[in-house]
Amino acid sequence: MFDRYEAGEQAVLVHIEFPNEGDREDLHELEMLVSSAGVSSLTVVQGSRQSPHAKLFVGTGKAEEIAETVKIHNADVIIFNHQLSPSQERNLERICQCRVLDRTTLILDIFAQRARTHEGKLQVELAQLRHVSTRLIRGWTHLERQKGGIGLRGPGETQLETDRRLLRERIKSIRKRLDKVATVREQGRRARTRNEVPTVSLVGYTNAGKSTLFNHITDADVYAADQLFATLDPTLRKLHIDDIGSVILADTVGFIRHLPHDLVAAFKATLTETREADLQIHVIDAADSRRKENIEEVQSVLTEIEADEIPQLLIYNKIDLLDDVRPRIDRNDEGMPIRVWLSAHSGAGVELLSQAISELLAKKIFSESLCIPASFGRLRGALFNLSAVQKESFDEHGNWLIDVRVPHVDWEKLKKEQGSEIENFIIK
Repeated sequence: MFDRYEAGEQAVLVHIEFPNEGDREDLHELEMLVSSAGVSSLTVVQGSRQSPHAKLFVGTGKAEEIAETVKIHNADVIIFNHQLSPSQERNLERICQCRVLDRTTLILDIFAQRARTHEGKLQVELAQLRHVSTRLIRGWTHLERQKGGIGLRGPGETQLETDRRLLRERIKSIRKRLDKVATVREQGRRARTRNEVPTVSLVGYTNAGKSTLFNHITDADVYAADQLFATLDPTLRKLHIDDIGSVILADTVGFIRHLPHDLVAAFKATLTETREADLQIHVIDAADSRRKENIEEVQSVLTEIEADEIPQLLIYNKIDLLDDVRPRIDRNDEGMPIRVWLSAHSGAGVELLSQAISELLAKKIFSESLCIPASFGRLRGALFNLSAVQKESFDEHGNWLIDVRVPHVDWEKLKKEQGSEIENFIIK
């Protein structure tokens, strides 16, 4: 049904330059996408236009050049670094006599190869079905509606109509299953909220080094590679941060320029970890010449999924590829961390990340002076067990005067165990 090409095929790449920044794509990024899909690039056909051609995307002369290039190199597939309409794909295939893919289909194929979890596979299939539903005409043009007189009519549906109906039913089924998965995720989030465990979400452009950083600070074994979309499925790990306690760290899918809208919609449940985090860690490839544009693209996607209001810490990764750049924390006028320069690959400066997270999540810390009656010795012992006591003395009545610094989550647990009246022990 999907009429997909097989990984390992030989491809001719097509890259067209447009004066409008909104239509412009990066050729190097296309080459990385093609490599990530397991396709061999034979050659690149380049050109420039003021705007896309309505029927062919490229002009007729460029289309003929592409067709000739396909014959010379005996290519199996043509991959455009742009989004094509279904009619443009069909018209180009008719001229070139070769399978034509656009950027969106290529990204969907990579996602299909990389998805590991049940949820990830469902989300990718949903995005593929939505995308392919507009392209069902391919492969069925020879199936005309069956003709016949009374008593000799066809079965009532053409193959194309049957296929569309099956697609609608499959999309409906996948949505139901994804709703169930989303419900389970929501229950997990509610449990973490009840326990007041802060959530920190890693976001960033694809191949910025999020998974390498995630593995380094959590000792996890998440797949990390120098390729686009190495991580698709969200991974959660518990992390201990000094002065904060337990923190949930979430590694999420990387963003990319002009991310297909079907994918944004399909992965909204996955990106909920980003939308509901207490802190976003925006990982940036400091050695990328287009890092400014990549930052803007990530912010654009965060805005699209309504996650742009969450506090954010910028992580400039891969400083080992830069000259004369040392690990450091950049701070704003109030002295709060805004940027951390480090290398997840070598480990240089990674300890600064924990320090920055601790400072930014400090609002999650209960820091007060308590006057505890002698009859509440169990509370005093519990505070010492949590290493929460900063200073201790006595007043003239024999009460303990204790300066306490403890994660709010632990203080809330103490209130449940010892009784809510311990709030009255706080010295105003």
